[in-house]
Amino acid sequence: MTTGSKRTRPKAAQASKSDMEDKDNTDNQRAMAAVVDKGSQGTSDRKVDVAIIGAGIQGASIAWWLMRLDPSLQVALIERDTGFSQASSQRSASSIRQQFSHPINIQLSQFGLQFLREAPSLLAVDGEAPAIGLTDPGYLYLAHPEGADSLRAQHALQRQHGAPIELLERDALANRFAWLRTGDLVLGTLGAGAEGWFDGPALHQAMLRAARAQGARLIRGEVVGFEMAGAGDASGKIAALQLADGTRLACGTAVNAAGAWARPLAKAAGIDLPVHARRRTVFVFSCPTTLADCPLVIDPSGFWFRPEGRQFIGGRTPDDDADNLPLEPNLAEFNEAFWTGLAHRVPAFEALRIENAWAGYYEMNLFDHNALLGAHPAVDNLLFATGFSGHGMQQAPAVGRGIAELIVHGAYRSLDLSVLSVARLAEGRRIIESNVIG
Repeated sequence: MTTGSKRTRPKAAQASKSDMEDKDNTDNQRAMAAVVDKGSQGTSDRKVDVAIIGAGIQGASIAWWLMRLDPSLQVALIERDTGFSQASSQRSASSIRQQFSHPINIQLSQFGLQFLREAPSLLAVDGEAPAIGLTDPGYLYLAHPEGADSLRAQHALQRQHGAPIELLERDALANRFAWLRTGDLVLGTLGAGAEGWFDGPALHQAMLRAARAQGARLIRGEVVGFEMAGAGDASGKIAALQLADGTRLACGTAVNAAGAWARPLAKAAGIDLPVHARRRTVFVFSCPTTLADCPLVIDPSGFWFRPEGRQFIGGRTPDDDADNLPLEPNLAEFNEAFWTGLAHRVPAFEALRIENAWAGYYEMNLFDHNALLGAHPAVDNLLFATGFSGHGMQQAPAVGRGIAELIVHGAYRSLDLSVLSVARLAEGRRIIESNVIG
C-alpha cells in the first residue's frame, strides 16, 4: 500500500450474526426439539455406562466412536443447549491443516482429513449421506525475513511426518498468487490438496445423528455437580452427575467435553482446569476482484483470511482478550490496523466491504494451548476432551476415537495421544505448539 494514500474505511454491516449461522441454529433446534430426552425431574435415578457432558463436536465424536467400538454400551450426551445456539461447533471457521510444529497435532489432523473424506459414507444414516463440503486449497503461511528459519524448520518437520507441504520462495509465491503482495516476504509454505475447510455444523450434526442412530441418547439438561465415591482414596471416583432439574444420573465413566464451559465443571470435581472462554470475531467481507486459487492465508502480522463462497472470512487475535466476553461480534476489532494489513497483503482488498460478522468462543488452554485429554489423576473415571484452543473441530474425529478407546479398551490403540494427557498439568509438562492462530 502506498504511503500517504487516501482511503475511505469500509463500513461494517449492521447484522451481528451471519445469515448462515442463524439458519443452522434454527435447523438444529427444529431437528432436536422432538427427539431430545428430558431430565426426570428428580423422580427417579437413571444410570448409564458413559455420561458425556457436552454434545458439541467432541462429545458427538466420542459418542459415535463408542457406539462403533461397543454397541452394547449405554451412552448419554448431556447438553443444556440442544439448539447449539452458542456452541463453538456452530461458530467455528471449520478449517483443517497439517502445518503444525508438534508431531501429535500433525497426526491428529492427518487422521481428521482422511475422516472428512470418508465422512459421507461413515456417517450415513438410513442411506442418507451428509454433505460435509470439504475443499482443500491449503493453508498458506507467509514469512518475513525474521521468520524464515522457523518456517523452514517447521516445514522440515512436517515433511518428516508425511505432510505434503510445499516450500515456496518469494518468486514462486508471486508467480503462484498474482494477487498477493510479496515484496516484504521471503518464504511461504502451502498445503494444497492436504488442507482446507469444510462445513463444520454439517459434520457436527451428522456425527450426532449417527451416534444417536446407533443408540446414544441425547439428554437436555445442565450438569451442576458430581456425587463422589471413594472420597477417602488417593483417587476419587464419580458415582453420579447432578443435573439442575434434580436428576441424578449414575455412570461408570464421565467425560468433560463441555468446551468453553469445561472449567467450572472441572472445579465441581475439585480440579483446577486452565481452560478459558475467549471470544473470537470472524468477519465476512466481499471484494469485487476474484483471487484465483486462494487458500487460507496466515499473514506474518497475525491475521488470517480465506474464501467463503463468493465472499471471504477473516479475523485476528483481539487486543482485549478477557474471559467470557459477551458472545456477540466486536465490530470494532476491524480497525484501521487490521484493514491496512489486509489491503497491504492483497491490494484488491483496498475495495473490500464488510458484509457481516459472528463470534464464537475458543476453549483456550492457557497452560500450553494444546488439547487436554484422558483421565485426571485426582478422579480416575472423569475423562477430559477439552482445551483445544481453536483446533477442536479438526481434531475431533481422532480425539473421539482416542477417548472411546480409553473407555472401551483402557488404552489408546490407534494413535497414541498420551502426550496430551491432562495429567501433564500436575506434572508441569508443557507441549509446545508454535503454530497457534488467534
